[in-house]
Amino acid sequence: MIYTITLNPALDRTLWVDRILRDDSNRILKEQTFAGGKGIDVSKVLKTLGASNRALAFVGGFAGEELEGRLLNQGVACDFIHVSGETRTNIVVNDMSEGTQTVFSAKGPEITPHELMALIHKVEELEKPHVVVISGSLPPGVHPEIYRRVVEISRAHGAMVILDTDGDALKTGIEGLPDAIKPNIHELSRLVGRELKGLDEITAAARSVRKKGVGTVLVSMGAKGILLVSGREQYLASPPQVKVVNTIGAGDSAVAGFVYGLEEGKEMKEALCYAVAAGTATTLQPGTALCRNEDFKALIPQVEVHQLE
Repeated sequence: MIYTITLNPALDRTLWVDRILRDDSNRILKEQTFAGGKGIDVSKVLKTLGASNRALAFVGGFAGEELEGRLLNQGVACDFIHVSGETRTNIVVNDMSEGTQTVFSAKGPEITPHELMALIHKVEELEKPHVVVISGSLPPGVHPEIYRRVVEISRAHGAMVILDTDGDALKTGIEGLPDAIKPNIHELSRLVGRELKGLDEITAAARSVRKKGVGTVLVSMGAKGILLVSGREQYLASPPQVKVVNTIGAGDSAVAGFVYGLEEGKEMKEALCYAVAAGTATTLQPGTALCRNEDFKALIPQVEVHQLE
């Protein structure tokens, strides 16, 4: 079974306006709400691609109920911990005239020690986990140590563990020795403590992170593709040129594509190709992580993968 863990999920309230006017009233042309959060996005895309999985998360209040209901309507299996606080709502504003997207991310509810331990116990009791994806920011009141602990427990189950987070959470989480991490360029720069420019610097930084005990480093680089650095392999996979409608959830979709590829028995090179195809497919659709299976399949042969020396 594939499990995803999201400590700070969200409802993504997405608005479309003709143009953002400062100090004036802005008329909303259209709005939609999506179940969001990095691990939640991974679960949604895995379900779309045909991979059974179960989403674990903290949810609370009316927003938490709506988030869970939306996932159930999408056929995503959930095993949530209900907390006393209210699940956060993020605001995404699409400026149609400028073609820009502005995201206002809420902090999320404070998680009590009792609620945190409920998550630990749930992870300890996972049934036959094959892959565990741990993603996203930490809610208020939660120390980054939680990620190291969850990584270690999941590995003790024999699961392949993928960690996708940022800052102190990533620095602490890799002490649990995850099998793979998926930072973007900025997150990798913060991890190594310097701004990274150019493919050579990014590759060298990924290698240095591997020396800390991480099995594989996947670095997402937007339109430039995804770099994979593992023990014996280094690849750069580049997407085809497409008309980008949305970028939210593209990185999470890439994680889902990578996991899906591995679950299908593909080698690293082909799983990387699946990652780029899934991430690119999401950029074609409005909303959060709305990768369509038909787009994913159509994009796979268009992805170019090059082995690096």
